[in-house]
Amino acid sequence: MLKRVTWMCTLLFVALISTAPSYANTTLRVMASFSVIEDLVNRIAGDAVSVNVIVPRGEDVHRWELTPPNVLALEETHIVFYNGLGLEPWIRHVEAMSDDQITLIEVAQKADYAPLMVSTGQYKGEPDPHIWMDPAGAAAYIDVIAETLAEHMPDQAEAFYARAEEARRALSDLSQAVKERLEGIPKTNRTLLTSEASFGYFADAFDFEALGLWGLNNETQGSAQAMAKMSEHLGENRPPALLYESTTPSIHMDALSRETSLPLAGPLYVDTLSGADGPAATYSAMLHHNAEILHSALGGATAE
Repeated sequence: MLKRVTWMCTLLFVALISTAPSYANTTLRVMASFSVIEDLVNRIAGDAVSVNVIVPRGEDVHRWELTPPNVLALEETHIVFYNGLGLEPWIRHVEAMSDDQITLIEVAQKADYAPLMVSTGQYKGEPDPHIWMDPAGAAAYIDVIAETLAEHMPDQAEAFYARAEEARRALSDLSQAVKERLEGIPKTNRTLLTSEASFGYFADAFDFEALGLWGLNNETQGSAQAMAKMSEHLGENRPPALLYESTTPSIHMDALSRETSLPLAGPLYVDTLSGADGPAATYSAMLHHNAEILHSALGGATAE
């Protein structure tokens, strides 16, 4: 029996080591809290930096719990980029285990971008963490990432800043493309009614009104009070469609859809990118995908 237990523990240890990233040939080891920031870091990092992610694609960044592979990877990490403003409640565990080896960068806090406030729910009136949903906010993140990497690898600073400049131009072009795709949606149809109140920055950037069934995903979802309040709202205001997100169970919006006979459209991507073979594999692809969903669901012009 003892031999069996020892063998099982050995297998578990080997499995954990095999799932941790190999950093043997890299000079700077970086982790991003979730896939959107990972994608932005990868735009700047180049081959001189090894980039890994804590929360896998498809998972809810709000509700993640650190895993043994996360802990093993963090032990070999120099920089952790995380969003902050309450997006990752679990980051306190990373802070507790960090020492002089790990530099924690709260990107949203350092970004030169004034935050909006959460519009509803338990966290109403607190800073909304979803700044990246405006391409201008993502560009502000790029600046923080480039400056941080340049401080840690000054010999690569010129390359980091050159990639950052290229990324900012690409984000400006992306913003214009999304705006053009959405401009045919009538003013009366420009309501984004989602589960989580996560589209405030997107709405502000592209001239929509954003409403959420609840505030942030780390609070109680779909309470009876929230459902009743939204049902009352929909009795007087009827958008062309209700919307749901990829990391949020669609059950609440589906119930409202059936109750109000309003169509349900999605998924929209916010707190995660999709897998490599999905419709939102990069930050740019995510915004293009969301724009296509909104164009179709809210009555965009049919002419291409």
